[in-house]
Amino acid sequence: MGKAKIAITIDTEFIGELDRLVEENYYQNRSQAIRDAVREKLTRMKRSRLSIECAKLDPKFEKSMAEEGLAEDVSQWPEY
Repeated sequence: MGKAKIAITIDTEFIGELDRLVEENYYQNRSQAIRDAVREKLTRMKRSRLSIECAKLDPKFEKSMAEEGLAEDVSQWPEY
């Protein structure tokens, strides 16, 4: 994945925390810490959007769609 330089404005309080994490060798530099935070936030947002969309589903309708045509197929399944 390619990288691009951007400029951001961030509260000084957060800069201090970032610098502490870099000093403690948790991250190599500020950029790495910010990339990690952005990646984590985007991942969480995607998961929560998926949860929201799943909550909109009607379980009865989804089950009926999944079972549609199943009765015909079952007769063709081998006996075990």
